[in-house]
Amino acid sequence: MNWIAVDWGTSNLRAWAMGPDGPVAHGESPKGMGKLAPHEFEAALLELVEPWLDGKTLVLACGMVGARQGWREATYRAVPCTPTDALGLTRVETTDPRLDVRIAPGLSQSRPADVMRGEETQLAGALALHPAFDGVFCLPGTHSKWAQVSAGEVTSFQTFMTGELFALLSTQSVLRHSMAEGWDDAAFDEGLSEALSRPDRIAARLFSLRAEGLLHALPGASAKARLSGLLIGIELAGAKPYWLGQQVKLIGAEKLSASYARALATQGLKADTLDATACTLAGLASLRLKLEK
Repeated sequence: MNWIAVDWGTSNLRAWAMGPDGPVAHGESPKGMGKLAPHEFEAALLELVEPWLDGKTLVLACGMVGARQGWREATYRAVPCTPTDALGLTRVETTDPRLDVRIAPGLSQSRPADVMRGEETQLAGALALHPAFDGVFCLPGTHSKWAQVSAGEVTSFQTFMTGELFALLSTQSVLRHSMAEGWDDAAFDEGLSEALSRPDRIAARLFSLRAEGLLHALPGASAKARLSGLLIGIELAGAKPYWLGQQVKLIGAEKLSASYARALATQGLKADTLDATACTLAGLASLRLKLEK
């Protein structure tokens, strides 16, 4: 092992012992940023990585660990800029002398105001894997990101709270009574089409899911899929300047990325999907190479 890669989100902590050819060990913990006070981060990290430590070890971390509520705030870098920069890394003072922890900063945009933290490392990894790419990356998730990339720099980006809206509406709103496990591609396509054609009617179309369940016994799996289609549809409507006439690559979980790829295909656009973990590790590895130069 030469160094340690860390992806520290709000809910979870993931770490990899990195050798010359990639990961040689992997560990995960539910101790995400949202569960820790600043003085608890070092202990949470050591629980995972202590078996890998043998002398001073570089730890490169990305994600919410660098948020204002995290271990130590890593100041945002303003676009346009490269996704990551070794000079922007924030060093963290640790009690254990074996740890040399550095946190990658997120990216910011002044107008319209926007921020990302963690996704910038995935963008850096995607560009390391596809260095000639110019176009748009879409990163589906709780807060989906659309990022325009040109000549190796992020020139602009936009965030959509689609995943969080889906979680809130499906579990905490009146629509929760209409949801069930399963999936229905036709219902997803229907919701997507409705939202893209009339995004101004989204509030009414959302409530119709409840009404159709009461009056016409709309199956719960169909309601769930249509809700997803409606929300992804209004996201695509809002993000149209990013994807229309562009090359698009998706970075995210396989199932969710497949829904976005299906949605984009209805608009005549074929989007390739990149593995999110592979992009994160490639992004952190590219940072380590920059540190060595």
